Amino acid sequence: MPELESRSTQITGFEGRVPPQAIDIEMAVIGAMLLEKEAITKTIDLLDEEAFYKPAHRKIFLAMSALFERSEAIDAITVVEELRRRGELDEIGGPSYIADLTVSVSSAANVEYHAKIILEKYILRSLITTTSEISKRSYAASEDALDLLDEAEQKIFSISEKRMKKSSLQMGEAIFQTMELLEKIHGKHDGVTGVPSGFTRIDSLTGGFQKSDLIIVAGRPSMGKTALVLSAARNAAIDHNTPVAFFSLEMSAQQLVLRLICAEARVDAQSVRTGRLPEDQWRQLSTRIGKLYQAKIFIDDTPGLGILELRAKARRLKVEHNVGMVIVDYLQLMQGPKSMQSREQEISSISRSLKALAKELNIPVVALSQMNRAVEARTDKRPQLADLRESGAIEQDADVVIFVHRPERYGITEVEGQSTEGAAEIILSKQRNGPTGTVNLRFIKQYAKFENEAMPSFNDMSSSAPIE
Repeated sequence: MPELESRSTQITGFEGRVPPQAIDIEMAVIGAMLLEKEAITKTIDLLDEEAFYKPAHRKIFLAMSALFERSEAIDAITVVEELRRRGELDEIGGPSYIADLTVSVSSAANVEYHAKIILEKYILRSLITTTSEISKRSYAASEDALDLLDEAEQKIFSISEKRMKKSSLQMGEAIFQTMELLEKIHGKHDGVTGVPSGFTRIDSLTGGFQKSDLIIVAGRPSMGKTALVLSAARNAAIDHNTPVAFFSLEMSAQQLVLRLICAEARVDAQSVRTGRLPEDQWRQLSTRIGKLYQAKIFIDDTPGLGILELRAKARRLKVEHNVGMVIVDYLQLMQGPKSMQSREQEISSISRSLKALAKELNIPVVALSQMNRAVEARTDKRPQLADLRESGAIEQDADVVIFVHRPERYGITEVEGQSTEGAAEIILSKQRNGPTGTVNLRFIKQYAKFENEAMPSFNDMSSSAPIE
């Protein structure tokens, strides 16, 4: 068969060698599909035409898939007619080759096992092609090394997903699964469909942090941005068993863990740091941190982490630990591509990359961001979208923008007759697929912790329509 002999030279990377393949098993699988309808459904669930090594088998599989989609009978006669209609019958070897396939197998009992072998060979060929291409481009040394590394990891990650092809669902099964989900949501009565933040009124606006969303949490220094997202990480990992990746470019892992411990045990962080914690509070700390030992929070405190490195690490954590949320503290400390001509372009590239990561891994990515100083000159200190540093790209890429605002940080002791001590406004300024609004939380400074108890104060929760 000349078609088979030339195949190894047509695909990049095989250098004259016959690549991994299983022609006899491909024949058996297609033969089984011609014999039994059940074999067709099992095979189509596992494979697409690219998985077949022999071009003739690809064409036959596509013809059978077309018949299947049209709910027409699939047998040797109908497949021959479909191939004739496509003008491909002679290319695959004519009706005699289809007849040969039907006699090459006596039973379809092992078709699923055989299909998995075909898939394995396809994955091996894909790996050879990808690594060969990357190798050649690496030798050429004409591209940025980190850009090439990121592309290589994306391609390898894409290959790994080929073995996880999702089966189609019959409507009855789909409805059953959907109703199970709706019953869970209905039973919770909180409307949370994403990763919960742990703050009831925030979650009532957002429905939790949603898959593929980029969430920006911004504020001036010392407003409590890190404390807020640490609480969200703790809640996701401990209360909802959602693994979290926390990339900290500002604080060390030890500093973050200390904050988590003090917030969990409700002990004064300064007393812990200085070794002046009373004995009874020390015992309290020791007994309350048990939950944190088992928390699936993965902290990476690599200084000066680049966006390409972060994406690579996040992919590995997704594969190895199935992380359900990524947190980055904070965006402006990251390094972007070296090719960028200005810091604004660099931040824009980082922002786009974080959004792309959220979509690629299908999980929420929460990124902390600085604000510019314009707010300091205003009478009304509440932050606005324009206050985001390098705001254009960040605002555009973000699905959700949350500001953390504590009036007492500006020396404002009272608003509308209410004390601002411990008062915190969480301002949801943008939500692409939901309402905006403001939520009041309580900030306990000595624990560096936000709590759900809303202050009976100056700006109770309000909302408006989604921002498109």
